[in-house]
Amino acid sequence: MHLLTVFSHPLTDKYPSAVMDAFHQPFRQAGHSIDVLDLHREGFDPRFTEADHAHFWGGPAPDDVLEMHRRVEVADRLAFIYPVYWWGMPAMMKGWIDRVFTEGWAYQYGSGVDDRGKQPLYALLPSVPTTLIGIGGSKKHTYDRYGYREAMRTQIDVGVFAYCGIDDVESHLVYDVEGDHNAPHRQAGLRQVQVVAESFLSPDRIPVRAKEEHLRARHESV
Repeated sequence: MHLLTVFSHPLTDKYPSAVMDAFHQPFRQAGHSIDVLDLHREGFDPRFTEADHAHFWGGPAPDDVLEMHRRVEVADRLAFIYPVYWWGMPAMMKGWIDRVFTEGWAYQYGSGVDDRGKQPLYALLPSVPTTLIGIGGSKKHTYDRYGYREAMRTQIDVGVFAYCGIDDVESHLVYDVEGDHNAPHRQAGLRQVQVVAESFLSPDRIPVRAKEEHLRARHESV
């Protein structure tokens, strides 16, 4: 099994890196290969440039985007590990998605650009099992009270990944990790993500149909 982990944090000696290491431990113990796409260390440019805009309207994809496509295409599992900023992904990771999940590779309308807004959407990516691990400074109660977790699932799990065909996507949050007084929470979070990883790589894992679950929950709430 080959895992691609997309990681976004500017420092390598902080808690998000420890979370990534804990998540990778079961994969390494089982002998699986891991490609760590550290957006800061690799200097990925998250800005949607003139070249990206030209590609959006039918021009060639920038070379760095094509390289990202290749790294995604060879993965058997995808993981995204990031600190939660304003109830979502950091700008670096969001910019990666903006630039990499391109029309003609991740999705397409009709037969191409000219059919955008006219013909049905076709998701192009295979439903590679994907897990999202967000690291939050706020308490679970805060996420539950305001519906932030469900908002993130709607926007990211369904609005990005399922939209492009990756419907087998699960998301997890590690809560309340900031400050010395929350050291026990951080330790519990490391154990939590190891359990997540063990389940995620298990051959008996049951796929998580994010879009189906989302629509069913909305129907039941009406």
